[in-house]
Amino acid sequence: MPLADLPGSTTGPDAAVVRVLSYNVRSMRDDREALARVIRACAPDVVCVQEAPRFFRWRKAAAWLARETGLVYTTGGATAAGPMILTSLRAQVEHAEDTLLPRAPGLHQRGFATAVLRFGGGHRDTGGPGNGNGIRLGVVSCHLSLAEAERYEQAGMLLDHLTVLDVPYAIAAGDINDRPEGRAFRRIAGKLRDGWATEPWGSEATWTPGNPHQRIDAVFVSEGVEIIGCGVPAGLPGVADADLAAATDHLPVLAALRLPRVSPV
Repeated sequence: MPLADLPGSTTGPDAAVVRVLSYNVRSMRDDREALARVIRACAPDVVCVQEAPRFFRWRKAAAWLARETGLVYTTGGATAAGPMILTSLRAQVEHAEDTLLPRAPGLHQRGFATAVLRFGGGHRDTGGPGNGNGIRLGVVSCHLSLAEAERYEQAGMLLDHLTVLDVPYAIAAGDINDRPEGRAFRRIAGKLRDGWATEPWGSEATWTPGNPHQRIDAVFVSEGVEIIGCGVPAGLPGVADADLAAATDHLPVLAALRLPRVSPV
């Protein structure tokens, strides 16, 4: 049975609906065309990528993915040690930065790709009268360590990083490399709301596509963000099982989020 879609992207006088996709793309080493088809079918406003290409000609690969999915490269990739953010033209980029985390000897370098975005309030998506300056949203794409102790510390760094963005709404999305019962996952979920646990939609497990049995990828949101639905879009029209299997070794997580307008102080 086909999966019913989540609400589409909208911006109105009272709120914006934003579609966020989190996807570990394994350096785009697999079927790139299948990967692009999956992303396009999800119709995201924001894509939090993990394991983006980060070595030889990585910018060319990032540009290809953005172009083939109708999105814009915003930040990340090699400069964030893998995490990357793509956005639609609905999003006005107010600020973007890449952060490298302290590295434990013998372990992979990790980092955060960060963007502060505005929806509505600009020439791309005015949202009607009374739109003010738009709705500000902080986004962090992350890929935490395989090592349990380092992963737990990085979870704390992620929460601290979101706090200093000073935005009314924030999202952290990525490959947590931990199950919901794990210490790092629970540390994040103790401060933010886990999209799937709050409003499950689609399917749950994200790894591996051939035998999905673990949920190690997630979208977390701050207070005030209404989670309309969140989960793996298997069965969504345009998202073929064959493409999910061929695109990469993770399944994506799609969330539809409602962001109420904040009244001027």
